[in-house]
Amino acid sequence: MTSHEWGRVDSDGTVYVRTADGERSVGQYPEGTPEEALAFYTERYAALAFEVELLEKRINSGVMSPEEAAESVKKVAAQVDGANAVGDLVSLTGRLDALGPVIATQREARKAEKAAKQAEAKAAKEKVVAEAEKIAEGTDWRGGANRLRDLLDQWKKIPRIDRAGDDALWRRFSTARTTYTRRRKAHFAEVNEQREGARAIKERLVKEAEALADSTEWGPTAGRYRDLMKQWKAAGPAPKDVDDALWKRFRGAQDAFFGARDAENAKLDEEFAANAEVKEALLVEAEALLPALEGDGSDLEAAKRAFRDIADRWDAAGKVPRSRMKELEGRIRKVENVIRDLEQEQWRRSDPEKSARADDMVSQLQAAIDKVSADLEKAKASGNGKLVKELEENLTSRQAFLDMAKRASADFS
Repeated sequence: MTSHEWGRVDSDGTVYVRTADGERSVGQYPEGTPEEALAFYTERYAALAFEVELLEKRINSGVMSPEEAAESVKKVAAQVDGANAVGDLVSLTGRLDALGPVIATQREARKAEKAAKQAEAKAAKEKVVAEAEKIAEGTDWRGGANRLRDLLDQWKKIPRIDRAGDDALWRRFSTARTTYTRRRKAHFAEVNEQREGARAIKERLVKEAEALADSTEWGPTAGRYRDLMKQWKAAGPAPKDVDDALWKRFRGAQDAFFGARDAENAKLDEEFAANAEVKEALLVEAEALLPALEGDGSDLEAAKRAFRDIADRWDAAGKVPRSRMKELEGRIRKVENVIRDLEQEQWRRSDPEKSARADDMVSQLQAAIDKVSADLEKAKASGNGKLVKELEENLTSRQAFLDMAKRASADFS
């Protein structure tokens, strides 16, 4: 009999392996020596041990899914259990059993990783849905459509989550897109309807504008063109190509009328240029009146008579070019205003009623001051310091009012 640490060979060539439950036969090798028989069956064990070692490395490295790893352990364990091999089969079984907790840990880690990815995917899809629903409620009819297409591309790239949650979010997303599309179509249908209405209005305005283009009633026609322009703006846009064509006709009619009006005004301005020269000479006369009025205004009556004569000649001079009207009228009005202001000031100073009121105020204040002065002398004589102080303050205040009243009375003298 030939012995080995984990088995032996009987005299008849039967090979046994030692296990925790005792010996068991693993086969016969009658054609060779006992040593060759043991070597044959220990090589079988070595092959099993190599397979166990390889499986340990693959599982510990994480290249296998927990399900694949568990299935592989189960398969190899079946090979080890009752294997016709000589070696420490118990230790191989123990090593395989030790892989169970590793696989369980990996399974939990995979589960947690999957849950995290699912949560991330769910959050991403909820974000897409929320933005789509916001767009569906808005009125960005151009950018909104493009953004919804981008969001759909994003949705397709996000991994699926649990079926129920994924379906619910997709329904919300799809509903938002449908709602937006319907509202967008309704909006543009309304816009088209409005533009057709604007087209009809603008066609009518163009016809009227073109009918007025040859008018020579400059004032009323210019006012009517302003009204037509307000109506044009209020009508809103017509279809783009139509709108541009109608505007070209409308603007052309306006330009024809105002061009003719400007030409007529230019002709009149040329005729009125001589009138402007006459009025410039009259302004020299009128403005020469002002220095004499800067003193006490004693020459006011003479200035008024001279200005009335200038004003009559001013009116008789006739119209001036439109570009000179504001300047010339402004200068003549300035002289007129100075004379009128001086006249009003002179009247104010000579108003007998106001003069009488001012003189009366002076008299009343003077009488009151005289009385306070007498009371002050008595208080001083009696040594009443408190009363003296009060009366002195009263006297100072009344004296200030008296000075003001005298100045006002002097204005009317």
